[in-house]
Amino acid sequence: MCGITGWIDFTRNLTQEWEILRRMNETLQSRGPDGEGFWFSEHAALGHRRLIVIDPEGGSQPMIKKVDGYEFVINYNGEIYNMEELRLKLRSLGHTLETRSDVELILTAYLEWGEDCPKHLNGIFAFVIWDGKKQACFAARDRLGVKPFFYTKTKDNAFLFGSELKAILAHPEVEPVLDDQGLAEILVMGPARTPGCGVFKDIHELRPGQVLRYDRNGLKTWTYWELTSREHEDDLKTTAEKVRELFRDAVKRQLVSDIPVGTMLSGGLDSSAIAACMAQVYQEENRGPLHTFSVDYIDNEKYFHVNEFQPNADPPWVKMMSEEIGSEHHTILLDNHELFRSIIQAMEARDLPGMADVDASMLLFAREIKKEMSVVLSGESADEVFGGYPWFHREEMVNADTFPWARLVEKRLPFISPEIKERVNLPEYVEARYQEALAEVPRFSEDYTREARMREMFYLNLTRWMPTLLDRNDRMSMAFGLEVRVPFCDHHLVEYVWNIPWSMKKHGNREKGLLRYAMKEVLPKPIVERKKSPYPKTHHPDYLRLMKKQIREILDDPSAPLFQLLDPKEVESFMNQDLTQLHLPWFGQLMNVPALLAYWWQINEWMKRYKVVIQ
Repeated sequence: MCGITGWIDFTRNLTQEWEILRRMNETLQSRGPDGEGFWFSEHAALGHRRLIVIDPEGGSQPMIKKVDGYEFVINYNGEIYNMEELRLKLRSLGHTLETRSDVELILTAYLEWGEDCPKHLNGIFAFVIWDGKKQACFAARDRLGVKPFFYTKTKDNAFLFGSELKAILAHPEVEPVLDDQGLAEILVMGPARTPGCGVFKDIHELRPGQVLRYDRNGLKTWTYWELTSREHEDDLKTTAEKVRELFRDAVKRQLVSDIPVGTMLSGGLDSSAIAACMAQVYQEENRGPLHTFSVDYIDNEKYFHVNEFQPNADPPWVKMMSEEIGSEHHTILLDNHELFRSIIQAMEARDLPGMADVDASMLLFAREIKKEMSVVLSGESADEVFGGYPWFHREEMVNADTFPWARLVEKRLPFISPEIKERVNLPEYVEARYQEALAEVPRFSEDYTREARMREMFYLNLTRWMPTLLDRNDRMSMAFGLEVRVPFCDHHLVEYVWNIPWSMKKHGNREKGLLRYAMKEVLPKPIVERKKSPYPKTHHPDYLRLMKKQIREILDDPSAPLFQLLDPKEVESFMNQDLTQLHLPWFGQLMNVPALLAYWWQINEWMKRYKVVIQ
């Protein structure tokens, strides 16, 4: 797992632009703490930061292959999970491979299949290949968007790209400007960015399952993978067996590494399923001890209160599962004051205001895991793939005719400044993005009304909500050079589950009912039946006190950039309430007011530190 950046420009000699590319590449140092590399030609320059997971000697980048006198150069971030099959196939086609690295496999796949090469890859990736023969830049992103890729074209026709926004913003020709779309994304879409939108003006994100080509004729993007809707013919028993088989295969494939691999473990269904499958593979292959990691907060047991969205705390379930599989378990306890201090560091890792304390806690969790190992698996995305959120199961949320998590928009609107609301019709913006998403849904003619709506719900979650959490996973973990792999994002599993009817997915009228049924032979019964409980949050009153104090300081600063976007009178009125008794529905979960306050703080610091200009 690494960081990539680069610059394509047909109007200047880039061999003279070392210092600019070095600055762009330096912003990605945390993604690749084990080394850096550069490659320059007249019109293309690539920078790379490396985290060594496979083939320490043979995987250095940018990697070059010369064919018929032309150079083909790859810059790659990710992991490929079908390396052996790909290696055998390419050798059978006459190719010689000099390393064990997946980097060389992708570059060789391009030499064989050209722009169709991503179709042959099973993995998580974002890569760029400079084709010296065609004088063209080709880039691709994995099917579900686990690995990031941003790009822009400057007014001087330079094409710039990077794993993170900060790499592009380090170029002197790129300005951190917010136009109307950027304002709407920050103020009402929040972390659930519109696919393809880089928030800053003229910066874009390559969408999951897409590729691009940039050459002297300009920029072209197209889709190489998308979900296909068709009839599901398997009965429940066969379906569960197939799900279990695909899942186990995904977990086993994702254990490929030259260094130890651990896993996150919350004691919930998703992470426990991964841990159990890993433990089985470790036993079969006589590997060393399996390391598992859980997160909680100091003194959280004193302040935790059962509620509808968080029915129980993790520790007893973690203990049960760890003992069941015999893992070497690590419990990481976070300090609430450090969590507070990490809110802005989390924003900088994401380059945007994000999920506040949920981001910051993941950041600290990743930091502590990194002290033990550099690769872990995570249960992220099971809720989107199998239907785990409350909004899949509540009639008023299913029939809301908007993004399920957009109910907070009306709660946010009163705080937004009158000038911004007059300039941008924010509810209209959300509605337009929602209709765009619905227009993309791959329909199935035989879906009856309910099934058609549930297909829409799954599409919204897979393409609009899941990227929010995958962004969080990638940015917070890579801020400390930790690679997090996500078996539930295996595209074979996602493709199969996509067409399973809702009546099977909600088996037993439970959230992720089908997954529970499929895993009942793998997991202890109490784990299978445990009600979904989200990623743990702090319940300590100190955290709210710290956050209130921070917003008060911003209110006392008349020059605070936050008030270019928010109405200080409305913020003041809100702060004068008894916030300990107030709760807000935030992204479908009952979460404390500190999340909202932290988001405001992040916006304020983001505008200052990134020198954001409102156009």
